[in-house]
Amino acid sequence: MKFLKGLGILFLILFALLCGFVILCAFRPDITDSVAAFLYSDENESEDLDRLGADGQTEFRTVYSIESGAGNEQGMDKILDSKESSDLPKQEEGLAQNIESDYIPPEESELSVPEKVAGKNGYQEVQDEREQVEDEVADLLQTQLGVGNTGDGLIFDAVSYPYYEMLDEKGKHLYRQIYANANDLIQMFAPVENVSAGQLRTVFQAVYNDHPELFWLDTAYFCKYKRDGQCVEIDLRFNRTALDLEESKAAFNENAGELLSGAGGLPSDYEKEKYIHDALIDRASYDMGAEMNQSAYSALVNGQTVCAGYARAYQYLLQQLGIPCYYCTGYAGENHAWNIVGLEDGYYNVDTTWDDTEMEGASYDYFNKNDQDYAGTHVRKELSVYLPPCNGQIYREPGQPQETQPQSGADQGQGVAETAPQQEALKDIADFGISQEEVLHSLSDYYGNCYEQIVENGLGNYEFYNVVEGAQLAQELYAAYQKETYRQGYMDDAMNAISASICGMNLKIEELAQDRYLITHGVRLK
Repeated sequence: MKFLKGLGILFLILFALLCGFVILCAFRPDITDSVAAFLYSDENESEDLDRLGADGQTEFRTVYSIESGAGNEQGMDKILDSKESSDLPKQEEGLAQNIESDYIPPEESELSVPEKVAGKNGYQEVQDEREQVEDEVADLLQTQLGVGNTGDGLIFDAVSYPYYEMLDEKGKHLYRQIYANANDLIQMFAPVENVSAGQLRTVFQAVYNDHPELFWLDTAYFCKYKRDGQCVEIDLRFNRTALDLEESKAAFNENAGELLSGAGGLPSDYEKEKYIHDALIDRASYDMGAEMNQSAYSALVNGQTVCAGYARAYQYLLQQLGIPCYYCTGYAGENHAWNIVGLEDGYYNVDTTWDDTEMEGASYDYFNKNDQDYAGTHVRKELSVYLPPCNGQIYREPGQPQETQPQSGADQGQGVAETAPQQEALKDIADFGISQEEVLHSLSDYYGNCYEQIVENGLGNYEFYNVVEGAQLAQELYAAYQKETYRQGYMDDAMNAISASICGMNLKIEELAQDRYLITHGVRLK
């Protein structure tokens, strides 16, 4: 009997302690967290081990951007293996597709703007003015305000309109609506999809960046939104050309036509592109105070503009000639805009603003350059990081195209590289200070040499070279980059050795005398 009584008292004491502990945890959540950490520590350790690779190192994913040989029909090919980066814009959920960037942005601190082009910028980012309204007002707007022209039935192909292709179906629907209403001069309308104010800015930017022909559309707009963030009204902003749009269009088409007429009969896209580059620079001049300076109209009709106007005009003119040309925005000492142009062997950067040297006329310092060339002066921002990487090689220099054919990128399916006939005597290894003993004779020797040079140079942006002997070895080497087997051959081990997580590469193969080939690697290792 005493035993049962004692056992009952023990249970009462334990129950009282348990109740006290529960009350204490209610007021001290940190104690609960500590208990949970103790109880589930083994499980957490197991999950952490699952995140590690077989060698106990955290996994990283490498971006490879080898010289592209893709034609324009290839489209953007934008969904490639990439590493998350704080330099890339974060897309709001439910608006942008699951796309990743193959562009590796340089650090702004690494940029150095040459003195002769310093200050020649002027790009203005999209300005979204917002006003929060009460739910009652929002409900009234939704019942009284129409959607205008929804743009249903419009088609925008990926090659000509890359920013449209970056959006999901909801974003594309809004894009078509904004485009159609801007085209019809419908200024005020309700969004055709549920969209937050932040998402609306991304869609508006996509429309603006894709369509230089909408020269009357300003870079600013206004939206009203509810407390929960949902946009209920969109107000577009138009410049003065919208007051008499037919007359403005006539002036725009006439001036654009004068430049297009001179380029239309040229035999190649490259010659057309170069002609428009020179003609636009001859037509326009840089003026920070120019009216409507974010539009193509300011460059083509008024003849005075800033970087945005140069780039928008160049984009429009090349679009009319059937040459893919994209409006690219970013930073080059200040906010800046330039173009990305697609030719048959890949994409190129073109900055007509910085090539307008005024006293000297058109220069080609920033004409048809790849991303490696621009890494010291330009960095893409916002949606422009999702445009194709610029890896073109044949047309990197002004005048006649280079005679060496570009090498295909690992992400593009092209045929085996060929070297065009040389009209001048081929260079010898001695011209590059390379001895007979340094010439490589097998793929394994080539891999070993590449590994040694990367480990020696470490992280950063630089070029390294080697020479291989024999057309067959050059073809094997080319195939290794096309099939990405070079990664296992040397690059993965080299990146591990120098603790690199991202690699961008431009590759060039040049035929030399005596059946030898100079391999130039432009690498960006971070």
